[in-house]
Amino acid sequence: MQATPQDSTAGHYQDNVDAAEVAKFEALASRWWDPQGEFKPLHEINPLRLDFIDARAGLAGKKVLDVGCGGGILSESMAKRGAKVTGIDLGEAPERGVEVDYQHISVEAMAVQKPGFYDAITCMEMLEHVPDPASVIRACSALVRPGGYVFFSTLNRTAKSYAFAILGAEYVLRLLPRGTHNYAKFIRPSEMAAWSRDSGLEVREQTGLTYNPLTRHYRLVGHDVSVNYMMYCRKVSD
Repeated sequence: MQATPQDSTAGHYQDNVDAAEVAKFEALASRWWDPQGEFKPLHEINPLRLDFIDARAGLAGKKVLDVGCGGGILSESMAKRGAKVTGIDLGEAPERGVEVDYQHISVEAMAVQKPGFYDAITCMEMLEHVPDPASVIRACSALVRPGGYVFFSTLNRTAKSYAFAILGAEYVLRLLPRGTHNYAKFIRPSEMAAWSRDSGLEVREQTGLTYNPLTRHYRLVGHDVSVNYMMYCRKVSD
Protein backbone atom coordinates (compact mmCIF):
# COMPACT_ATOMS: atom_id res chain seq x y z
CA MET A 1 0.00 0.00 0.00
CA GLN A 2 1.20 3.50 -0.74
CA ALA A 3 1.04 6.06 2.05
CA THR A 4 -1.49 8.83 1.59
CA PRO A 5 -1.01 12.25 3.23
CA GLN A 6 -3.49 12.70 6.03
CA ASP A 7 -5.39 15.84 6.99
CA SER A 8 -3.46 17.59 9.75
CA THR A 9 -6.63 17.95 11.82
CA ALA A 10 -7.00 14.18 11.98
CA GLY A 11 -3.73 13.31 13.73
CA HIS A 12 -5.45 12.43 16.99
CA TYR A 13 -7.39 9.69 15.22
CA GLN A 14 -4.21 7.63 15.20
CA ASP A 15 -4.91 7.02 18.89
CA ASN A 16 -7.51 4.45 17.80
CA VAL A 17 -4.79 2.03 16.76
CA ASP A 18 -3.38 -0.97 18.59
CA ALA A 19 0.24 -1.07 17.42
CA ALA A 20 0.64 -4.66 18.56
CA GLU A 21 -2.36 -5.72 16.48
CA VAL A 22 -1.01 -3.95 13.39
CA ALA A 23 2.42 -5.53 13.87
CA LYS A 24 0.87 -8.96 14.32
CA PHE A 25 -0.82 -8.87 10.93
CA GLU A 26 2.09 -7.13 9.20
CA ALA A 27 4.28 -10.07 10.19
CA LEU A 28 1.95 -12.32 8.18
CA ALA A 29 1.43 -9.92 5.27
CA SER A 30 3.47 -11.94 2.77
CA ARG A 31 1.07 -14.85 3.25
CA TRP A 32 -2.29 -13.04 2.84
CA TRP A 33 -2.87 -14.61 -0.57
CA ASP A 34 -1.80 -18.17 0.24
CA PRO A 35 -5.14 -20.05 0.20
CA GLN A 36 -3.61 -22.87 2.25
CA GLY A 37 -1.80 -20.62 4.76
CA GLU A 38 -2.77 -18.78 7.92
CA PHE A 39 -5.49 -16.85 6.13
CA LYS A 40 -7.18 -19.89 4.63
CA PRO A 41 -10.41 -19.22 6.59
CA LEU A 42 -10.66 -15.73 5.06
CA HIS A 43 -10.36 -17.20 1.57
CA GLU A 44 -13.02 -19.79 2.36
CA ILE A 45 -15.57 -17.38 3.84
CA ASN A 46 -14.94 -14.60 1.33
CA PRO A 47 -17.42 -15.91 -1.29
CA LEU A 48 -20.16 -16.05 1.37
CA ARG A 49 -19.48 -12.49 2.48
CA LEU A 50 -19.16 -11.25 -1.09
CA ASP A 51 -22.52 -12.70 -2.14
CA PHE A 52 -24.21 -11.38 1.01
CA ILE A 53 -22.92 -7.85 0.34
CA ASP A 54 -23.59 -7.91 -3.40
CA ALA A 55 -27.16 -9.16 -2.95
CA ARG A 56 -27.99 -6.15 -0.76
CA ALA A 57 -25.84 -3.35 -2.16
CA GLY A 58 -25.56 -4.31 -5.84
CA LEU A 59 -21.81 -3.78 -6.17
CA ALA A 60 -21.55 -3.09 -9.91
CA GLY A 61 -20.78 0.58 -10.45
CA LYS A 62 -20.81 1.41 -6.73
CA LYS A 63 -18.10 3.42 -4.95
CA VAL A 64 -17.07 1.09 -2.12
CA LEU A 65 -14.67 1.60 0.80
CA ASP A 66 -13.21 -1.51 2.44
CA VAL A 67 -12.08 -0.53 5.95
CA GLY A 68 -9.26 -2.62 7.42
CA CYS A 69 -8.75 -4.29 4.06
CA GLY A 70 -5.65 -6.27 5.03
CA GLY A 71 -4.26 -7.98 1.96
CA GLY A 72 -7.29 -7.06 -0.15
CA ILE A 73 -9.05 -10.42 -0.35
CA LEU A 74 -12.53 -8.88 -0.14
CA SER A 75 -11.52 -5.60 -1.82
CA GLU A 76 -10.36 -7.27 -5.00
CA SER A 77 -13.29 -9.66 -5.19
CA MET A 78 -15.68 -6.69 -4.94
CA ALA A 79 -13.73 -4.93 -7.70
CA LYS A 80 -14.17 -7.99 -9.90
CA ARG A 81 -17.94 -7.62 -9.37
CA GLY A 82 -17.68 -4.14 -10.92
CA ALA A 83 -17.33 -1.94 -7.84
CA LYS A 84 -14.93 1.01 -7.71
CA VAL A 85 -13.08 -0.02 -4.55
CA THR A 86 -10.82 1.86 -2.18
CA GLY A 87 -9.13 -0.29 0.45
CA ILE A 88 -7.67 1.31 3.57
CA ASP A 89 -5.51 -0.16 6.31
CA LEU A 90 -2.85 1.01 8.76
CA GLY A 91 -0.75 -2.09 8.20
CA GLU A 92 1.36 -2.75 5.14
CA ALA A 93 0.03 -5.36 2.73
CA PRO A 94 1.37 -6.82 -0.51
CA GLU A 95 0.63 -4.86 -3.67
CA ARG A 96 -1.56 -6.75 -6.09
CA GLY A 97 -3.75 -5.91 -9.08
CA VAL A 98 -4.74 -2.46 -10.27
CA GLU A 99 -8.45 -2.92 -9.53
CA VAL A 100 -8.25 -1.43 -6.02
CA ASP A 101 -7.06 1.98 -4.80
CA TYR A 102 -5.10 0.99 -1.68
CA GLN A 103 -4.39 3.73 0.84
CA HIS A 104 -2.52 3.77 4.15
CA ILE A 105 -4.87 5.87 6.27
CA SER A 106 -7.23 5.50 9.23
CA VAL A 107 -10.97 5.41 8.66
CA GLU A 108 -11.39 8.44 10.95
CA ALA A 109 -8.96 10.49 8.88
CA MET A 110 -10.65 9.35 5.68
CA ALA A 111 -14.00 10.52 7.11
CA VAL A 112 -12.56 14.03 7.44
CA GLN A 113 -11.48 13.99 3.80
CA LYS A 114 -14.48 12.35 2.09
CA PRO A 115 -17.70 12.62 4.12
CA GLY A 116 -20.73 11.11 2.39
CA PHE A 117 -18.62 10.05 -0.59
CA TYR A 118 -19.16 6.27 -0.75
CA ASP A 119 -22.17 4.21 -1.78
CA ALA A 120 -21.16 1.30 0.44
CA ILE A 121 -18.72 0.58 3.27
CA THR A 122 -17.41 -2.81 4.34
CA CYS A 123 -15.56 -3.42 7.61
CA MET A 124 -14.82 -7.11 8.08
CA GLU A 125 -13.06 -8.60 11.14
CA MET A 126 -11.53 -5.25 12.10
CA LEU A 127 -13.63 -3.86 14.96
CA GLU A 128 -12.32 -6.40 17.46
CA HIS A 129 -8.74 -5.27 16.77
CA VAL A 130 -9.02 -1.55 17.66
CA PRO A 131 -9.25 0.19 21.06
CA ASP A 132 -12.47 2.09 20.18
CA PRO A 133 -14.75 0.21 17.75
CA ALA A 134 -17.53 2.79 18.16
CA SER A 135 -15.19 5.40 16.65
CA VAL A 136 -14.76 3.23 13.55
CA ILE A 137 -18.54 2.83 13.23
CA ARG A 138 -19.05 6.61 13.50
CA ALA A 139 -16.46 7.16 10.79
CA CYS A 140 -18.08 4.58 8.51
CA SER A 141 -21.42 6.33 8.94
CA ALA A 142 -19.82 9.67 8.10
CA LEU A 143 -18.24 8.27 4.94
CA VAL A 144 -21.35 6.70 3.40
CA ARG A 145 -23.98 8.69 1.54
CA PRO A 146 -27.55 8.97 2.88
CA GLY A 147 -29.33 5.74 2.00
CA GLY A 148 -25.97 4.00 1.50
CA TYR A 149 -24.97 0.53 2.67
CA VAL A 150 -22.68 -0.42 5.56
CA PHE A 151 -21.57 -3.96 6.43
CA PHE A 152 -19.73 -5.01 9.58
CA SER A 153 -18.49 -8.39 10.71
CA THR A 154 -16.96 -9.41 14.01
CA LEU A 155 -17.05 -12.04 16.77
CA ASN A 156 -19.70 -12.23 19.47
CA ARG A 157 -18.59 -12.17 23.11
CA THR A 158 -20.03 -15.50 24.27
CA ALA A 159 -18.69 -18.65 25.87
CA LYS A 160 -19.39 -20.50 22.62
CA SER A 161 -17.39 -17.93 20.67
CA TYR A 162 -14.43 -18.33 23.02
CA ALA A 163 -14.61 -22.10 22.64
CA PHE A 164 -14.93 -22.07 18.86
CA ALA A 165 -13.01 -18.98 17.70
CA ILE A 166 -10.09 -19.17 20.12
CA LEU A 167 -9.74 -22.63 21.65
CA GLY A 168 -11.04 -24.47 18.60
CA ALA A 169 -9.80 -22.35 15.69
CA GLU A 170 -6.45 -21.28 17.13
CA TYR A 171 -5.38 -24.17 19.36
CA VAL A 172 -7.19 -27.36 18.32
CA LEU A 173 -7.91 -27.09 14.60
CA ARG A 174 -5.16 -24.51 14.01
CA LEU A 175 -7.27 -22.66 11.45
CA LEU A 176 -5.75 -19.38 12.65
CA PRO A 177 -2.42 -18.37 14.23
CA ARG A 178 -2.44 -18.45 18.03
CA GLY A 179 -3.09 -15.02 19.47
CA THR A 180 -5.14 -13.83 16.51
CA HIS A 181 -8.04 -12.86 18.76
CA ASN A 182 -8.55 -11.37 22.21
CA TYR A 183 -11.83 -12.50 23.75
CA ALA A 184 -12.21 -9.31 25.79
CA LYS A 185 -12.44 -7.34 22.53
CA PHE A 186 -15.27 -9.42 21.05
CA ILE A 187 -18.47 -7.42 20.46
CA ARG A 188 -22.05 -8.41 21.20
CA PRO A 189 -24.61 -7.71 18.45
CA SER A 190 -26.55 -5.50 20.86
CA GLU A 191 -23.45 -3.35 21.36
CA MET A 192 -22.77 -3.02 17.66
CA ALA A 193 -26.41 -2.24 16.95
CA ALA A 194 -26.45 0.49 19.62
CA TRP A 195 -23.26 2.08 18.26
CA SER A 196 -24.68 1.90 14.73
CA ARG A 197 -27.96 3.57 15.69
CA ASP A 198 -26.12 6.27 17.63
CA SER A 199 -24.10 6.95 14.46
CA GLY A 200 -27.14 7.40 12.22
CA LEU A 201 -27.24 3.89 10.82
CA GLU A 202 -30.37 1.74 10.67
CA VAL A 203 -29.75 -1.94 11.35
CA ARG A 204 -31.47 -3.96 8.63
CA GLU A 205 -30.21 -7.50 9.13
CA GLN A 206 -27.76 -9.69 10.97
CA THR A 207 -26.60 -13.17 10.08
CA GLY A 208 -24.26 -15.68 11.64
CA LEU A 209 -21.33 -17.50 10.08
CA THR A 210 -20.84 -21.09 11.23
CA TYR A 211 -18.15 -23.71 10.63
CA ASN A 212 -18.64 -27.47 10.55
CA PRO A 213 -15.35 -29.16 11.58
CA LEU A 214 -16.48 -32.48 10.11
CA THR A 215 -17.28 -31.21 6.60
CA ARG A 216 -14.87 -28.27 6.95
CA HIS A 217 -17.43 -25.98 5.37
CA TYR A 218 -18.65 -22.53 6.35
CA ARG A 219 -22.19 -21.28 5.85
CA LEU A 220 -24.36 -18.31 6.71
CA VAL A 221 -27.05 -19.04 9.30
CA GLY A 222 -29.36 -16.12 9.99
CA HIS A 223 -30.55 -17.28 13.41
CA ASP A 224 -27.18 -18.21 14.92
CA VAL A 225 -25.01 -15.18 15.71
CA SER A 226 -23.36 -16.80 18.72
CA VAL A 227 -19.86 -16.87 17.21
CA ASN A 228 -19.08 -14.93 14.04
CA TYR A 229 -21.70 -12.60 12.55
CA MET A 230 -22.32 -9.88 9.97
CA MET A 231 -24.53 -6.84 10.41
CA TYR A 232 -26.08 -4.97 7.48
CA CYS A 233 -27.02 -1.32 7.98
CA ARG A 234 -28.34 1.56 5.90
CA LYS A 235 -27.47 5.23 6.43
CA VAL A 236 -30.50 7.17 7.59
CA SER A 237 -31.51 9.70 4.93
CA ASP A 238 -31.64 13.36 5.90
